[in-house]
Amino acid sequence: MKRMILITGGQRSGKSKYAEQLALSLSEHPVYIATARVLDEEMQRRVSKHQERRGPCWQTIEQDRDLKRVDVGGGVALIDCVTNWCTNRYLDMCGADGALPDVDDVYEELTADFEQFTAQDGTFIFVTNEIGSGGISVNAMMRQFTDLQGWLNQYIASKADEVVLMVCGIGVNIKTHPDPSPKKPHPQPLSKGRGE
Repeated sequence: MKRMILITGGQRSGKSKYAEQLALSLSEHPVYIATARVLDEEMQRRVSKHQERRGPCWQTIEQDRDLKRVDVGGGVALIDCVTNWCTNRYLDMCGADGALPDVDDVYEELTADFEQFTAQDGTFIFVTNEIGSGGISVNAMMRQFTDLQGWLNQYIASKADEVVLMVCGIGVNIKTHPDPSPKKPHPQPLSKGRGE
């Protein structure tokens, strides 16, 4: 049996804590899939706080790029977070000279990895960020990444059985059952002539 839940919201909206409590309500020993790359002291402090809060009942698997490599064994898996996973793939695909990657290529790799990972039985709880809720960046890389993250969030939400939007630490259910409408392909990037 498969169940998929997407928890989304802004930074410090309570997404991770909510997702952890949900996972623990579904399993005594959930799997935590950590997607962050620890590159500085501040990030290490964040990771340490998350680890302390979770405690020993969690099985932690660090997988920053290829989720398809993780076997959840039919259990409950919390993937925290989609934004880090997306960032890692995006940055890995940037050119050595700093050239931006083709956003379609990055999107295709991410969705293929997602599909392979979620083909197995289990309960999948994905945490993501609504990074596009603010203003439009003056930086081309950030604009491209924000578009990519938004399209990926839409894709995962279309596959999810439930979607919860976190606002000020409160979970607001925005999708509580599978969407019965036929699945439409993701919108094409603006670079290929697609509108908003």
